[in-house]
Amino acid sequence: MHSISEENYIKAIYHLQDGKALVSTNEIAGRMNTKASSVTDMLKKLADKNLAEYVPYKGARLTDKGVQCANQIIRKHRLWEVFLVEKLDFSWDEVHEVAEQLEHVQSIKLTNELDRFLEYPKHDPHGDPIPDSNGHYEQHTQIALSQIELGQHGVLTGVVNTSKDFLQYLDKHDIKLGSQIQLLEREEFDGSCRIISDTDEIYISKLTAESLFVKI
Repeated sequence: MHSISEENYIKAIYHLQDGKALVSTNEIAGRMNTKASSVTDMLKKLADKNLAEYVPYKGARLTDKGVQCANQIIRKHRLWEVFLVEKLDFSWDEVHEVAEQLEHVQSIKLTNELDRFLEYPKHDPHGDPIPDSNGHYEQHTQIALSQIELGQHGVLTGVVNTSKDFLQYLDKHDIKLGSQIQLLEREEFDGSCRIISDTDEIYISKLTAESLFVKI
């Protein structure tokens, strides 16, 4: 069993490493909003538990055991997000903070029963894949809306930015997972785009277009 703090660090390193040989102490400190000295202390603890490989003055990466642990934390987080949206009528901009608390529940049986109760969802309300009990998850080909060709159609499958303000902005324009989006125009000057989302034509910024992922 791992402490909440340990699990938060494990998840942070998992998201930061993304193919890197090592994640620097400063990167982790920035992600965790803490001091580098505190990060060093935690990395030593994770190394002692064989959850991370720590190289002094360089950084760390998760071991296979650490990756497995991270996948299970992420699995719980995303299953709880599905539960909150589908069963308790939370909006997709409300669930992250609550799921951050629920992801630390230790019962494997509860997690597996939650998965069964929800009929084994593959993606959370933001389009992110949900790992199964073995840490495997379904990959699907998607591309940032900013990268598709003019005139192309796509189905919105995920969002990179899950901040409350951004999700409320999407709600305001009725843009949601499953929306049919067509790129009509892209400004060369600033990358802003004119799109049709389902039946509504709107203008979005380059940042928004980069934060929306579609399946062609």
